[in-house]
Amino acid sequence: MRFVSWNVNGIRAVAKKGFVDFVQSSLPDVLCLQETKAKPDQVPKEILALKGYEKVFIDATDKPGYSGVALLSRTHPDEVGFGLGEERFDREGRVVRARFGDVTLFNVYFPNGKMSQERLDYKMEFYARFLETVKGLDRQGGNLVICGDINTAHREIDLARPKENAKLSGFLPQEREWIDDLLAAGFLDTFREFDHSPDQYTFWDMKTRARERNVGWRIDCFYINRRLRPRLKNAFILPEVMGSDHCPVGLELK
Repeated sequence: MRFVSWNVNGIRAVAKKGFVDFVQSSLPDVLCLQETKAKPDQVPKEILALKGYEKVFIDATDKPGYSGVALLSRTHPDEVGFGLGEERFDREGRVVRARFGDVTLFNVYFPNGKMSQERLDYKMEFYARFLETVKGLDRQGGNLVICGDINTAHREIDLARPKENAKLSGFLPQEREWIDDLLAAGFLDTFREFDHSPDQYTFWDMKTRARERNVGWRIDCFYINRRLRPRLKNAFILPEVMGSDHCPVGLELK
């Protein structure tokens, strides 16, 4: 089963930049999108018309054109849910959960903490709530996949300029420690199970044309719990795919 995750930075914008061609050529079994920035009735018709995919869209209820996630799947999900069960998080439309057989998938657009201390606090509280949720499911014996825009680079190898960003949200000690806690809880960073090389990024700042120089961040990830490790076949980054300031990342399970 092939999963792909992509922060599209606006589903209406990426629709004009080859999105449908990408889906039709790569044919992921499950495609998870973040930062769609659109209400369901604003999704471009050519995306709604994609054959062979069931589609789920959620948006921020109180901020038009903000946040939002989507799920496109070639297999009918046995169960679909939204949010973390806490209104202050769920109104931003950041989480969709789907079960495919014995695998439960979380597609998440984690908050960005750069705007203010208040938003950084919100991000850390969201992190804590999410970790509590997946740890609980893991204890119940489920097979879990987590994907999305994590909005934090874990280690120095995961961004081009760690020293310059050491005091900025996205690479703060407390944010990085949360990823430590996620891994300590038994989850695996699937890409690093296969590739330990530097210069592997998923996000580049558009204003500084950083992509041309590969001055980026690896902040888009797939995590699985250890129970799924025997079924992990591959994890990858698709930096050649354009259309957003992020590129798609992927996971293959047996």
